[in-house]
Amino acid sequence: MSAEAGPATAGARDGAVRRVRLPADRRTPAAARAVVRSVLTESHLDELANEALLLTTELTTNAVEHAGTELDIEVVADEVGLTVTVSDFAPGSGDELTVGDRNDATEINEVSVRGRGLLLVDHFASRWGTTYLPTGKGVWFRLDRPGVDPSAGGTVGESTPASAGPPTGADPSAPSASAMSELMQTAPDLYGDDPLPEFATSLLSRVAEMVGAAGGTIRLDRGDGQGRQVLARFGRPPRPGSELLRVPLTVHRPYAGELELDAAPSAYAQPLAVLTAERLSLHLENDRLRRADIRRQVWLTFLAEASELLAQSLDVDLTMALVPQLVVPRLGQWCAVHTTDEWGRLRLAAASHADESMLPQLHKVLAETGPDSVQARLREASRSAAQIPLGGPMEGFAVPLIARGQRLGTLAVGRHQRHRHDPDEVAVLEDVARRAALAIENARIHAERRRVAQTLQQSLLPPVLPVVDGIGFAAEYVPTGDDAEVGGDFYDVVPLPDGRWLVVIGDVSGKGVQAAAVTGLVRDVIRVLVGDGKPLPEALARLNETLVERGGGRYCTLALAAVGPGEGDQLDVSLHLAGHDRPVLLAGTGGAEFVGTGGTALGLLDTITSPTAEIALAPGDALIFYTDGVTERRHGRELFGTDRLRDAAAPLAGYSADVVAARLRAAAINFSVEPPRDDIAVLVLRNDAV
Repeated sequence: MSAEAGPATAGARDGAVRRVRLPADRRTPAAARAVVRSVLTESHLDELANEALLLTTELTTNAVEHAGTELDIEVVADEVGLTVTVSDFAPGSGDELTVGDRNDATEINEVSVRGRGLLLVDHFASRWGTTYLPTGKGVWFRLDRPGVDPSAGGTVGESTPASAGPPTGADPSAPSASAMSELMQTAPDLYGDDPLPEFATSLLSRVAEMVGAAGGTIRLDRGDGQGRQVLARFGRPPRPGSELLRVPLTVHRPYAGELELDAAPSAYAQPLAVLTAERLSLHLENDRLRRADIRRQVWLTFLAEASELLAQSLDVDLTMALVPQLVVPRLGQWCAVHTTDEWGRLRLAAASHADESMLPQLHKVLAETGPDSVQARLREASRSAAQIPLGGPMEGFAVPLIARGQRLGTLAVGRHQRHRHDPDEVAVLEDVARRAALAIENARIHAERRRVAQTLQQSLLPPVLPVVDGIGFAAEYVPTGDDAEVGGDFYDVVPLPDGRWLVVIGDVSGKGVQAAAVTGLVRDVIRVLVGDGKPLPEALARLNETLVERGGGRYCTLALAAVGPGEGDQLDVSLHLAGHDRPVLLAGTGGAEFVGTGGTALGLLDTITSPTAEIALAPGDALIFYTDGVTERRHGRELFGTDRLRDAAAPLAGYSADVVAARLRAAAINFSVEPPRDDIAVLVLRNDAV
């Protein structure tokens, strides 16, 4: 057998010829085998099937992988044998395919280095060679029937041998074509849960039997902290002192491994072991990519879930306590969140450890000071806004917490005991730090807004209601469900110059700072006007003028009630309504009804009407004022409504003002499980005369 560099132009008298052009994809080797098989059957050359199909697979697979162009397959059969030529259209150097006589061990090893598929061609083909044309390159092989003189027929044409001389004899250690075919066609189960161990065992057992190895092992390290594990084993363990054939697996990090055979040296042991290692490495690389893809999907899911959890919390302390729970134990053995105070000092906000018994030691290490302490590294990470490794007993690294350009602190993570953080984990942790910093900053902003809203809301309401003999005042106020928003509802009790008391309850349209500004304006104007002794109708008219001139589209509904002593134990109430809901008169003897006459809301029209209603409150009677947050409280599509309010008030006859206000507040709140969409205000005026 010899390797030839001349063209394998074939013509066959009384033979079969097939020529076909195939695309460069994974189905090409199978299509080429089908063409060769049909020619073999037609020409009655079935005894050459194993070798012909094996070599066709190798040449077409090599051309698809390395040329990446369309392929021309030519199959020529005659009464002596078969010639197959695989041509591509990629220009290249012919040095890559130079090979030697298969009985020369040195040159065989050179073939194994330059092209292991050609090792099979050199072994099984009667002749083979290459053809170089301006359009590309072709590789051909010739298979002759055993025991037939090739000079009787076959290939026609000329070629220049690359190594002269006939084959010197068969190598007794050479593998058979059927064994090589089985080795090359062994593939993992595509539908198995973990097909690699079975596939590796099958490959190892086949190559060990082909080279006569007494045993073999395949070890693999997936970079998951488990170290090198036995993926497959064959035969007996190697004897002490025996020289083993070791071939590294050609896989990318973090995978690493080797194939080990307890085999006697031969011309084919090393190349076959390398060929087996490469076939296994290809599937291991697929496994690595598949696992990496699954892992990335898991990380993306984790980051999405972490973002959702962090976004759900607007409490600063809860958000910072949640971050270590997300990190440990998935991304680290321990985690600590430090925040920066107004003086730039780091303060431990939350910490977690996979082993709870180690928490005291973790807190102790984090509290230590000094140039080499963890605290110093954390300050450096916060100051430099860069990732800093942590040494010492709590090995890991620190990531700065930065949101909207503000340095909020650091996120420190300790590595697992079995392995260090790989680049994917570090990237995920940095992403977690960014999301955590943004969540902490959002929680801080919300907390500040909540403090401002609460302070502003409290400034619009009286801190306490006055205590007056014979008159009971009580109020209940529930802000909207968004505690960072300022509502427009307000109430007040103001002394009048004539010795009476003025009860005020109102509702400014809208919410927020603008509504609060109008609320403050209305409250202050009323206090000034009634303090100057203005009659209530005039005070309402002047207030309306003020709101109309101010503009802005804000309006206000208002209820004013001037209450003072009447005849005997009665209280006389002068009621004025400016677009506000009528109050409920709760009789001390039982029964409830609406009283008063509606008027015009303030701030909409140049002139308003506010009819006066005079009401006498007997001892035990009460007037109940409220805002639309009570009556418009929703349960699905159903409103609490004024009728339900009156019915809820009726059983409260005889109770103090405090009890009446509290019960009505509870009735409105319990009407729905949802937080209030509007402010709820209830103000009760009661005749407490005995």
